[in-house]
Amino acid sequence: MFPLERRVTVICGHYGVGKTNLSLNLAIDSSRRGEKTVLIDLDIVNPYFRSSDYSNVLSEYGIRTLGPVYANTNLDPPALPPGIAEAVETGERVIIDAGGDDAGSSVLGVFRSSISSSDPDVLYAVNRYRSLTATAEEALQIMREIEKASGLEVTGIVNNSHMKDLTDPVLIADSVSFAERISSLSGLPLRFTAVPRSINLLNKIQNIYPVDVIVKAPWE
Repeated sequence: MFPLERRVTVICGHYGVGKTNLSLNLAIDSSRRGEKTVLIDLDIVNPYFRSSDYSNVLSEYGIRTLGPVYANTNLDPPALPPGIAEAVETGERVIIDAGGDDAGSSVLGVFRSSISSSDPDVLYAVNRYRSLTATAEEALQIMREIEKASGLEVTGIVNNSHMKDLTDPVLIADSVSFAERISSLSGLPLRFTAVPRSINLLNKIQNIYPVDVIVKAPWE
């Protein structure tokens, strides 16, 4: 399945839920469909997991990348490049990888006008196995904080539950009820569950989106 419904999609969520890996997969699949695609990395908080670090991979698929400019090291203060608002407002397929929580998502507020005018899909990625979102209520609270900081309203929930190399079919299947609970509490649809391609859950979970594990930690 190809899960994107609108031209502009924002991926937001708690730190470490896997937003960057999900964003990369969505961008690559968009390009494979023949769409002119740009991936915008708005994470200026986390120096270790950035979509823009994978620009070489994305360029192989003809995907343009816009992201924070660091002056040689992960510790240098980042600056956002020009052209972000223009990219959002033009006809390209746009995927925005937002920073984690309200602090990271506040950057979205800078481009709120351009993003809002594009009628975006704002997808809130959840991971049952991530700290501080062990309950649906905690995850919902973080979602509300992101909405307040960004000035954007979430339009759908994405189940991106995983535990890196420990991820297995049982772990993912057990996470669906968690995502459904968030969907029920928020009144928003559960759009899909991201599942590594190596794990077969067809006919066991509805609306599966197969993903490749692209993002690796620096120490992996």
